[in-house]
Amino acid sequence: DIRLKNTEEAAEPREARESTSQKRLPIYAFFTGSAISYVGDMLTLLAIPWFVLQTTGSVTQTGITAFFSTLPAVFSAFFGTTIIDRLGYKLTSVTGDILNGVTVMLIPLLYLTVGLAFWQLLALVFLGGLLRSPGLTARASLVPDLAGVASMRLERANALWDGINRVSGLIGAPLAGVLIAVIGTSNLLWLDAISFAISAVLISLAVPSTLSRPAAKEEEESYLARLWEGVRFIWRDSFILTIVVTAMITNLLDSAFFSVIEPAYIRQIFHSAVPLGFIVAALGGAAFVGTLIYAAIGHRLPRRLTLGLCYTIGGATRYFVFLFPLLPLLIAWHVIAGLFIGPINPLIDTVMQERLPAAMRARVFGTVSAGVLAGIPLGTFAGGFVAAWIGLRTTILIIGVIYVLTTVSLLVNPATKKM
Repeated sequence: DIRLKNTEEAAEPREARESTSQKRLPIYAFFTGSAISYVGDMLTLLAIPWFVLQTTGSVTQTGITAFFSTLPAVFSAFFGTTIIDRLGYKLTSVTGDILNGVTVMLIPLLYLTVGLAFWQLLALVFLGGLLRSPGLTARASLVPDLAGVASMRLERANALWDGINRVSGLIGAPLAGVLIAVIGTSNLLWLDAISFAISAVLISLAVPSTLSRPAAKEEEESYLARLWEGVRFIWRDSFILTIVVTAMITNLLDSAFFSVIEPAYIRQIFHSAVPLGFIVAALGGAAFVGTLIYAAIGHRLPRRLTLGLCYTIGGATRYFVFLFPLLPLLIAWHVIAGLFIGPINPLIDTVMQERLPAAMRARVFGTVSAGVLAGIPLGTFAGGFVAAWIGLRTTILIIGVIYVLTTVSLLVNPATKKM
């Protein structure tokens, strides 16, 4: 009898563990599919410009192609939100992956068969960029529901989600470089298309269809009315509005720095791109570790203080370190900055998800993404002109000061008390 009782007691934890594993299978499969899709995005980001350079030899056409592939993301992030409401999160994510794969696959297919005109390439990359944002918004909208099914804390789920995005970029960039050298750009684009198909299959099979619900709104409500409702929600929520304005400013500054000023500064000081690679890798790798740390302890941290300090130390202070051009110092401080950057996105996503009704999730996330992305084209365009006008060091100093004022304000802004 004693032996039987002990056996039954031992079986209970095992059954509980199996039940927990089954509950968490959808979210882990979702993370895996998202990681594959993110790696595919990175392969596309690097392979298509290289493909244009190889086939045309024109830097101008390469720049035009990059413009046509990135601009649509801003518009589709906003205008695609009501489509997500109608299709549902799962279907939008799967459809986005499939259509992205098709647009990528058509590039080498047309080039190797009937030929590919430049305008056709622009049309394909424009369409791919247009389709990407709704899929990303739909996947972000699925995270809280999948976390609920898995009995996982929102902080942990969002940290893992953001960490996957970061590590996929770290994997995808060097992987693209190696594959371009080994198998060629055309073959890489075929693999890229396959990666989107794998992601679509994983999410289609693993994510429960019951979570893929459209917003509970009347069908007769107009398209523009749905869009405007998302804008009104953000305008009335002082915390979300503060985050949009803050991220728009910091993204503008970051894009100007990363795309123009930092490469020019590194070239001027070190006369090589190698230090730039070490600095970027240190920041990205440490940011991934930062998300893992936040996944473990994030629910215990004071939210307002964590957001303000992480944004200031991780975002603002690294600019001032460039005024002391010592490579070991730059690398070491970017490791520290990356650790602080890691918690920012998961923390913001968690607070927003807690504040948003499920029916408004896609609309608000999409509108926020559009607002956050809006500063990037202006930053990349203006950064070079400002640096040429007042010099690199002065530009870096001004960026740092504006960044500090923007991020420190989060510690005193009454809207962040609502976290």
